[in-house]
Amino acid sequence: MLIHSNWTLSVSEPTILPRSYTLELVKQLHQQLGLEIGTESIPSVSHSGIIGLYSVSREFLTFHPEEFYKLSLCGLQNISAKAISQFNLSASLEFLGAKFNVINREDEITSYEELYTTLVANEPEPIKRFDLQFITPTTFAHGGANLPLPIPSLMFRSWLERWNHFAPVYLGSDELIAYLSNAILLKNHKIQTRSWQLHKGYVNGFVGNVTLQVFNRADPLLANVANLLVQYARFAGTGMKTRLGMGQTLIK
Repeated sequence: MLIHSNWTLSVSEPTILPRSYTLELVKQLHQQLGLEIGTESIPSVSHSGIIGLYSVSREFLTFHPEEFYKLSLCGLQNISAKAISQFNLSASLEFLGAKFNVINREDEITSYEELYTTLVANEPEPIKRFDLQFITPTTFAHGGANLPLPIPSLMFRSWLERWNHFAPVYLGSDELIAYLSNAILLKNHKIQTRSWQLHKGYVNGFVGNVTLQVFNRADPLLANVANLLVQYARFAGTGMKTRLGMGQTLIK
């Protein structure tokens, strides 16, 4: 089971949170979901933080009553997905003295088997272009440092690692990444660097739009595997610290 749940939120009055609010929010959400945090080698939950227009002043964020905000939670295996599907956020989300009103909720539910059957096993016409939007800072662990750039091989490795860990269908490893790296190029991008504050510091990532292009010579089956991994990014996120709000990825 895979689930991507989105809540629309608002505030009744200007609401201030510290920029490092994400860790406290993640702890509270995991507690309410009945899930442990920090015990998994690969997190089975990805989380967006609170997305929308807010003002930034030094170490604080101000959320405004005339705006709408989004919060998303994704479950990547049965236990976390079922916990999220049964999660009742009630009428409001309250933490660190802030109160967000819950306007509505939307769920997208599928399974690894359904994604694989639809996008690969049924042999659809391969998609040659992927337009992605990274809405929270995204970065990759690379060479002992963080690399805040949309390198195709790093993106596909990130998605493949999570897919192979949670899905019943194994897709491959280094050979697949090597093939995709030679069959898909970064066609264009419009990104900017943005920092994401965690408890004791910042992590730099990129946000913005990225287009990937599949070469015409690419094997149709492997082009469909690439599409499968791109679509999976909607649930898994991309890169590091997706449980803490980084790497939230939309497919246009």
